[in-house]
Amino acid sequence: MFEAAEVGSRIDKEAYQREVPKVREDLLAFQRELAASGLAAAVHIGGGDELGKVSALNALLSWLDARGVESFALGPPTDEERARPRFWRYWRLLPPRGRMVILLGSWYTAPIVDRVYGRMDDVTFEREMRRIRDFERMLVQEHVPLVKFWLHLSKAKQKKRLAKVKRDPQSRWLIGEEAWTYFKKYDRFREVAESALRLTSTGVAPWHVVESTNDRYRNLTVATTLARALRDALEEAKSTAGRSSRRAALPKPRKFNVIRQLDLSQHLSDDEYERALTRHGAKLARLVRQLHEADRSLILAFEGPDAAGKGGTIRRLTQAMDARLYRVISVAAPTDEEAVHPYLWRFWRYVPAHGAVRIFDRSWYGRVLVERIEGFATREEWSRSYAEINEFEAQLAEAGAVLLKFWLAISAEEQLRRFTDRRTTPYKQYKLTEEDWRNRRKWDAYEAAACDMIERTSTDHAPWVLVEAEDKRWARVKTMKTVCKHLEKALAD
Repeated sequence: MFEAAEVGSRIDKEAYQREVPKVREDLLAFQRELAASGLAAAVHIGGGDELGKVSALNALLSWLDARGVESFALGPPTDEERARPRFWRYWRLLPPRGRMVILLGSWYTAPIVDRVYGRMDDVTFEREMRRIRDFERMLVQEHVPLVKFWLHLSKAKQKKRLAKVKRDPQSRWLIGEEAWTYFKKYDRFREVAESALRLTSTGVAPWHVVESTNDRYRNLTVATTLARALRDALEEAKSTAGRSSRRAALPKPRKFNVIRQLDLSQHLSDDEYERALTRHGAKLARLVRQLHEADRSLILAFEGPDAAGKGGTIRRLTQAMDARLYRVISVAAPTDEEAVHPYLWRFWRYVPAHGAVRIFDRSWYGRVLVERIEGFATREEWSRSYAEINEFEAQLAEAGAVLLKFWLAISAEEQLRRFTDRRTTPYKQYKLTEEDWRNRRKWDAYEAAACDMIERTSTDHAPWVLVEAEDKRWARVKTMKTVCKHLEKALAD
């Protein structure tokens, strides 16, 4: 793969000076269009030529409008980043629509280094490459075109470059001893990098391998390739802007489904409720402390019809926890900041560190529930979200999180009774909105969407727990018992 980048490509000074003004003009023009479009852009500059990557980045930053671009040189993860799933640090760097980010180092670095040094086997490496492919495809589908550069030097040129830099006091600080350590494994790095590029060069996010021997050739090639990629992305966005995804008909629930089979007559007496709440609350408090000491996180997501009792159930859980360890996230319509990022960005930012608890009152499942039913997401968007959500949750679980998702189920008749109670009780009136009444008119559609969601996203590492919530006391105790059961299992494992 890299042989084509070892042919001695170069450009003389006169040609370079002649071409640079044109490419700068193109970059600035496409950057202005980007700012006015619904797109963001991410640029990855990788490869073994550390000095060349810095030079290419400096050139781009000097030719672009600084107000619309940010750059990040990614080194080893910080303590804060190590306490969360690996991709958390990259999600945080994604630009809002209209802006661009340039990354030196990325999600490729750790898998390649780990494979070279034998800390990762072939099966795990290929799995990581598949995860990267899925991530990059999602970025493009979420209006973040990705431009990937790999700056290549032959082994002889790499050795010559390192020796030259080491002798130059002006640039010696740019290359640490780690570069020489990596150079000793040049052949293995090349082999693994070729495999990574081959597995992840796709139609939506192809690799651009650039020979890095000649500074002028490298920097100009990177700039012209970026300009061309931005042009193509903007033209593609314009060509699809007028196409509206056909809105699917509202789904209808099956006569027999996982929600209708629940026995909503389950209930507890006041005495049974108080005894169970006290007993399991004490157990939950102890288990959450133990989970914190074990550096494991707990993530709970609550979904269900309006007035199903999510808030009350969450309050009973948090009353048994150390307030320093948990945070409740109430999910509503996305803010302006959240709306200009890929969908899952708003949830990645709340991923807890090891030892912490996050409880979501509504969650990332809004895309396949309210956004699907109300037409806020296109058919293509909510259809692919099942796989994206499963991948998100898999990464949470792999990082050590105990993840549980609760669907609190009530009947349409019980919901109406609770709505009426809210409307007639002054201190409850704030809970009832016109949107609640509108959603109620689509009860069957929401039930069908919920069944689809449960069937397609309930996994061993992130199961859905269906809770009979007609009786609030039963729902609260069942939820608390379930959390305790899974925490005990996680701690035993």
